Amino acid sequence: MKKFIINLGFIFVAFVATAQTSEQPVVEEAQPNPQRVEKIKALYVAYITQQLNLTPDDAQKFWPLHAQYEAEIKIANQGNADELARQQNVLNIKKKYQANFNKLLGIDRCNNFYRYDGEFRKKMFERLKQMRQQRQNNGNSSNAEGFRKRPKANEIP
Repeated sequence: MKKFIINLGFIFVAFVATAQTSEQPVVEEAQPNPQRVEKIKALYVAYITQQLNLTPDDAQKFWPLHAQYEAEIKIANQGNADELARQQNVLNIKKKYQANFNKLLGIDRCNNFYRYDGEFRKKMFERLKQMRQQRQNNGNSSNAEGFRKRPKANEIP
């Protein structure tokens, strides 16, 4: 277990290090970087597997079901202009899969899954926000010679 946590830490550090060493200017990407997405998915799988104490047999049954769940959630999150309707669709999908997750994991681990899923997403969002702020701060220090940065399209000059 200790080795697993250490390996998870190394993966996270490697992810952060590669993200911070980019010398490209900060540009909002229309498409996410596939390598970064894969790293985040690997971190997610490791985190959920550890938190739920999934055995190899449990994991073999859980992750295919989770992939279906995630695909439905992704579809529900796309193209819905009505925010409440989107949230209701996501909730309905979570309730639909709750029965399947309960059968596989038991009630306690199923409830923990939904909690750990939210925790991971919140932590990852906060970390990505920090990284963006660091990049912006690093970009601002290069403008110390008196050059004004060009405002973004949605900023008021």
